[in-house]
Amino acid sequence: MDRQAVAAETAPASATAEPVPTGEPRRRTAFRPDIEGLRGIAVLSVLAFHAAVPGPAGGFVGVDIFFVISGFLITGLLTGRPIGLWDFAARRARRILPAAATVLVATAAAGGALLDPLRGTDLARDLIAAAGQFANWRFVGQQTDYLAAERDPSPLQHFWSLGVENQFYLLWGVLLLGLARYLHGRRRTLAITLATLAIGGTSLALCLRWTATSAPLAYFSTGSRLWEFAAGACAALLGSALAARTPGRALTGTLRLLGWAGLAAVLAAVFRYDRTTPFPGAAALLPVLGTAALLLAAPADRMVGGLLATRPLRAAGRLSYAWYLWHWPVLTIAQARYGQLPWAVLLALTAASALPAWLTLRLVEQPLRYGSSPVPRRGLAVGASALVIPLIAALTLGGGTVRALGGTADTPAAAPAGAVDGPALLAPGVRVLGLTPSLARAREDFPPGKGCEIPLNADASPRCLFGNQDSPDRIVLLGDSHAGQWISAGLKMAEQRHWALEVLVKPGCPLATLTVRNDVLGRTFDECDRWRENTLTRLTSGPKPRLVLLAGLNRYGSQEERTAGWTRTLDRLTALGAPLAYLGDTPMPGKDIPTCLAASDGRSDACFFPRDTAFEPDPLLDGGLAARYGVRTLDLGPVLCPGGGPSCPAVLEGVVLYRDTGHITDTLARVLAPRLDKELLGTR
Repeated sequence: MDRQAVAAETAPASATAEPVPTGEPRRRTAFRPDIEGLRGIAVLSVLAFHAAVPGPAGGFVGVDIFFVISGFLITGLLTGRPIGLWDFAARRARRILPAAATVLVATAAAGGALLDPLRGTDLARDLIAAAGQFANWRFVGQQTDYLAAERDPSPLQHFWSLGVENQFYLLWGVLLLGLARYLHGRRRTLAITLATLAIGGTSLALCLRWTATSAPLAYFSTGSRLWEFAAGACAALLGSALAARTPGRALTGTLRLLGWAGLAAVLAAVFRYDRTTPFPGAAALLPVLGTAALLLAAPADRMVGGLLATRPLRAAGRLSYAWYLWHWPVLTIAQARYGQLPWAVLLALTAASALPAWLTLRLVEQPLRYGSSPVPRRGLAVGASALVIPLIAALTLGGGTVRALGGTADTPAAAPAGAVDGPALLAPGVRVLGLTPSLARAREDFPPGKGCEIPLNADASPRCLFGNQDSPDRIVLLGDSHAGQWISAGLKMAEQRHWALEVLVKPGCPLATLTVRNDVLGRTFDECDRWRENTLTRLTSGPKPRLVLLAGLNRYGSQEERTAGWTRTLDRLTALGAPLAYLGDTPMPGKDIPTCLAASDGRSDACFFPRDTAFEPDPLLDGGLAARYGVRTLDLGPVLCPGGGPSCPAVLEGVVLYRDTGHITDTLARVLAPRLDKELLGTR
């Protein structure tokens, strides 16, 4: 899983350990400079990671550090002083929402001015999710959707952790303040401890399970992150119990050892982990327990506590929240505009983002946090305004992008008639004015039956039939998402004969028998091997298909591995006794074509891509396997990338060919349906 995309994350919206100003009529909280410095370590690690600075390849663990700090401080706040739920909510709103709203509005303005309309449309939706504090669940949906996972990271992807924190605050505030209302003394402490252990244990179990089955769900979801807050809460409860005792030499020595071990654990995670580390999962225990150890032990050890409380770390810690909010939009918008930038430039941009962060801290965050009235309704009014204003910005940005694109993505494109053979894409005399599908529609121009492309953690396909479902005759479409893109064409072939179309498709899973790694899951794709075995076995039961149509991405493994894998699969498929047909893989643009076209005002010549990277040697088309096993083939490469020049087009005869970085539009599949029918089912 690409941490640069998925770990755009760690918003340090932790509760602070800063002294309460004398004007605020509440008891002071003991100031912990070591916590401020620990926040500095966390945010500097994250910033260096996002800037791709060599060294801190595990800087994404900053999210865990901040979550533990939040659990520690919020638990201390709620158990250490009498406070009402509305008062608590108002304090959190004043602390978090104004600075976040400032960055959201600024990002909306920058996105509208600097991003293409399609990215602007995505940004408007992300703004709504971020302002509504559910960005983490939006990104769970996006990253677990194989068909959308190839898009560039959002400038607001880092707001996922802000959503997690606010969801934690809601849960913890209701839980702890509710217990405080009905229980007192030791009974209250025992109930809080048991609830913390129960929630933390359940969350850790979910984290371990989801890391193995769905890395985005494990990474972004609240359920898999609550245990990190609970670890901080346990440190707060244990620290409170230890504070009531007179520390002896043995306890002091133990705490000192614990502090150094905690610091070593945090730094080891920052410098030893990298993007290949399955995360969070068991790997998150190292930074989480290390942070909890530091929070518990630093006051007892002047060396560790003093190291954390050095002036540079404390300065970074004070600025951490605003700096984090600003740096990611700066980096992502700059790279969307100018392409991939070297780490030195990214580091300079990250450092430059400290200026708007400092202005936000001085002009927005601190005045509204400390200068506004402590009356809860005033704080809640500030929070409500900070929610509404970004929503208005999102609606404004979304309306502008819809106008720029000339409509919405709701209306399916009408496919022009396609040629049945020859070099031309369209039938003789057919012309397309403008682009079809439109740029507003192109990204969403999916084939029907999206549910047929089963989740990554599934190992069996559901019953997925189209056309005349009662017919004993059927075409079976078999492969990965590059097979699924041909559903409309296969359905047209089946309907003309009153047959059924059966779809057996698993994204990211080669039909050739070879084991692959899945980056979304962050591990070996074992479910793919099981799905392939289940599917090949399933085909041996029931009526013999009239045609088994094979297709798929031709980029799994090496050329030798693909050849060996296809040989093993074809040995089993030919045993069915059904006719086999193979569609050669379509060209691979390697870039988001609709976004490219939108950025170039629809000029298709701006989105050409190299021919030499568009194709890979194909064992069936080029290696003689098709002839050996009697497989009928169709190579669409000469049609979609005509001529012998160095480049392939993104638009051909007015038809937008690709809906993302590698899948064809459903419009193109319908245009090509007559050609598939003649070549694969017609007589030769």
